[in-house]
Amino acid sequence: LHAQRSQCLRSPRMDLCHVPPTREKGWYLALMAPNVKGPNYAWLDPSRLYCHPQGLQDCVGDLLQPFQGDPIDMVAGIDAMGFILGAAAAAVLRKGFLAIRKAGHLCVQTLAQPYTDYSGREKVMEVRTDAISPGLRILLVDQWVETGGTMRAAIQLVERLGGVVAAPPSCPAGVAAICIEDSEGGRWIRERYKCAHCVPPSLQPRFDRHQ
Repeated sequence: LHAQRSQCLRSPRMDLCHVPPTREKGWYLALMAPNVKGPNYAWLDPSRLYCHPQGLQDCVGDLLQPFQGDPIDMVAGIDAMGFILGAAAAAVLRKGFLAIRKAGHLCVQTLAQPYTDYSGREKVMEVRTDAISPGLRILLVDQWVETGGTMRAAIQLVERLGGVVAAPPSCPAGVAAICIEDSEGGRWIRERYKCAHCVPPSLQPRFDRHQ
């Protein structure tokens, strides 16, 4: 039984053991599954990447690499999939983790920010008001930046409370996501904040076209 538990879990469609001999940046992107349910869903599902032990470890490592040596005080993850990468990054950095929530889930005093998500839906995001003090340096983490509306709302919440997401050249923290697309919103974020993502330059055009 112990030997069975120590083996990697397998299924016909999910191999959690295979690791390429050379782990170049972004090798784990191939673990993501394409959308088979239509336009109401994101075009890729990274869930299988998170199930792969080495894939998740290397993804978080690539996201944190640009921030090595930076004085980060806290990691904040965006509801909901940003909680996975954000909490993993906070554990590696040995920092606290703050959940930025969709409206209606926090039973404490909050600050709210309306936004439009990648699908064009109007939503509201909230953060508790007692976790961010003026000058606190925040690394903001989400799974994906497509139109940039969700990340921009999170940035606004942090900065309205006096936190620092950072703008060049000081850059004591910043923004991290598996992919930051070359959209108007993605460019707005890249121009103003230190960013980290996992997509190699050769693949970026394909990700921007959702191919």
